[in-house]
Amino acid sequence: MKILVTGANGQLGNEIRIVAENSSDEYIFSDVTEQQGVSTTFLDMTDINALRDIVRKENVQCIVNCAAYTNVDKAETDEELCRKLNATAPKLLAQVMKEVDGLLIHISTDYVFGGDPYNTPCKEDQKGTPTGVYGMTKLEGENNIIGTGVNHIIIRTAWLYSEFGRNFVKTMMSLTATKPNLNVVFDQVGTPTYAGDLAEFIYDIITNRKYKGNNGIYHYSNEGVCSWYDFTIKIAELAGNKDCDIQPCHSDEFPSPVKRPAFSVLDKTKAKTTFDVTIPYWTTSLRKCISNMK
Repeated sequence: MKILVTGANGQLGNEIRIVAENSSDEYIFSDVTEQQGVSTTFLDMTDINALRDIVRKENVQCIVNCAAYTNVDKAETDEELCRKLNATAPKLLAQVMKEVDGLLIHISTDYVFGGDPYNTPCKEDQKGTPTGVYGMTKLEGENNIIGTGVNHIIIRTAWLYSEFGRNFVKTMMSLTATKPNLNVVFDQVGTPTYAGDLAEFIYDIITNRKYKGNNGIYHYSNEGVCSWYDFTIKIAELAGNKDCDIQPCHSDEFPSPVKRPAFSVLDKTKAKTTFDVTIPYWTTSLRKCISNMK
């Protein structure tokens, strides 16, 4: 089977490159940017004719959409582009795969939640209540995909990090190594997700054809729960940064144009049951990622 990966030079796309290296399936990695040392096919996923061309030319049977507009704050003033990438483009991908009776695996986010107060893990059928443009457009993208009738697996994830690109783990490793003091919010709770684990999950679904008969939305993050403060404490510990005094603070001490979810822990029961997957605990995966970077 031929699989097209969009956004291949991002965190998740790069991890899929690694796990799929020896696959018996053929992967085509596409993006609108180049990356030194790897082969990337240029593809504008907002151009339906370009999508149709590559799908038909390469006989693509599955698309894994890792591309998105992810700058949560900037999205508030850049709504047109955010909607184009997060809502319109997924619809085009779905339409093209529907035409060839293919599969679309699409990555979504915990930011589809957050508007209503709750303190139990979010399930897939829970009503989406996004608080900003980013979450709103990601929820629109999900609905657009489902509306086409394409075979689909939509995976909501949260707090993604990896050895690649810019992310919270890299930022905190740097700050705790160079600053004597650091304040980090403790009133936003969720679960970090190592992109390498998510890539393995996606790869298993594809390789073992577990997607068959399992259309729907699924949640995937690492196991466990923490605040951004707890996350930072563990990052500093595993990185060996002992000299930074890390203190908890309230989120309103860092003004933002977007109200972020106070509690966005994802219930992963459906994914674990459907795909027979064991998900690593968040500190185990964080240790692995930091070890790889060091």
